[in-house]
Formats: sequence, structure tokens, C-alpha cells
Amino acid sequence: MSEERVAGGVVGKIAGKVKEKVGEVVDNDELAREGRLQQSQADADIEARERANKAQQREAEAKLDAEIDRNKLERERLETEVAEENAEAAIENRKRAERQAIGNEAARAEARAEATAAREKAQAAAQTAQAHQEHAMERQEAAQLEEAARRAEARADALEQGGRG
Repeated sequence: MSEERVAGGVVGKIAGKVKEKVGEVVDNDELAREGRLQQSQADADIEARERANKAQQREAEAKLDAEIDRNKLERERLETEVAEENAEAAIENRKRAERQAIGNEAARAEARAEATAAREKAQAAAQTAQAHQEHAMERQEAAQLEEAARRAEARADALEQGGRG
């Protein structure tokens, strides 16, 4: 029996079928058996190629799935990073707003204190002016009373001297 290289795949299957039929027609069992063997080898070759193609397809799908998973993880990492940055920005905004509110409240308190001080100063000035006015009126009244007393004394002296003389 000689070993010869035969074509595989569909061509090998056809060649094997031809050999099998020719062997049956010419009553050559060896040729018919060789044709069946070639067909089996062609079937095995076709099946091996199909399995290799399926394996390559599964490998490509696995690579694609892995790439999808990597992209998903990267997207999630980026989303988390953005969420953290947004949270930090929100915290900073709240702190800034709180500092602003504290500053505004301090300014309002200072303005109220200044207004109260100004009011109290104005009241003190008004009370001082009123006290000066009252003092001036009291001095004027005292001067009038002194003048009235002098006149009364002068009349009393005139009456006393008129009654003596």
C-alpha cells in the first residue's frame, strides 16, 4: 500500500467518491477502500476546519467580550471619578456659601451694632442738648427770680425807709 498525499476538504471528498465508484466499477477493492478512506479524511479535514473556525470565532468573541468588559470598567471608573469630583465641588460650594453666609451675618451684625451706637450717640447728644437747654432755662429762671427778689427787696427797703421818715 502506497502512501500518497491527497487533497482534503471538498475536493478530497469528491476525489475520494470518484475513487470509490471507479474501484467498485472496475472491481478494485483497494481503490474503493482508498476512496472511502480519502472521503473520511476529507470529512475529518472539513470538521477540523469548522472546529478551528468556531474556535477562532469563540476566541474573537472572548476578546471582544474582554474589551467590552475593560471599556465598561473604564467607564465606571471614569463615572466614579467624575462623581467624586462633583461631590468635592459640591462640598467646596457649600463651604463657600457657608463662609459667605457667615460673612453676611457678621456684616449685618456689625451694621446693627453701628446703627445702635449711632442711635445711642444721637440720643445722648439729644439728652445733652436737652440738659443744656433745661440748665439754660433754669439759669434764666434763677436770674428772673433773683431780679424779682432784688426788686422785692428794693421795695421792702423803700417801704421801710418810707415808714421811717
